[in-house]
Amino acid sequence: MNVITKENYAKEIKKYQPKPKLFKNCLKAFIVGGLICVVGQALSVMYIELFGFTEKSAGNPTVTTLILISALLTGFGVYDRLGQFAGAGSAVPVTGFANSITSAALEHKSEGIVLGVATNMFKLAGSVIVFGTISAYLVGMIRYLVQQFL
Repeated sequence: MNVITKENYAKEIKKYQPKPKLFKNCLKAFIVGGLICVVGQALSVMYIELFGFTEKSAGNPTVTTLILISALLTGFGVYDRLGQFAGAGSAVPVTGFANSITSAALEHKSEGIVLGVATNMFKLAGSVIVFGTISAYLVGMIRYLVQQFL
């Protein structure tokens, strides 16, 4: 009689799991992520040409517009399908973060504006902001120290 252990079980189920299509998944992520960046570049050029922004100052409205588009597409259910198709290609740019925040807000809207939407939306955003702030501080300190001693 065979005794089922975690190791035996893991070996058995590996036989039935589909093999990941790494090249195909990477290609889809690259194409979709690249297209998101192309849209961002087109928005940036639009802000420069039509509204007189400089290259440096066009970044803020470009990112804001990408976030708005991503939030709207999330609300309509389009961005989730894009994420299923593209994987990390849709998750890595700022649009992926906007999608995460909007999804959390929509998921908990039945609990009310403050306790549902705001609370759950900022659970995710808070950790990202803290990690980003700490990372920026550490990179800034390393850069400062390198400049001082080199």
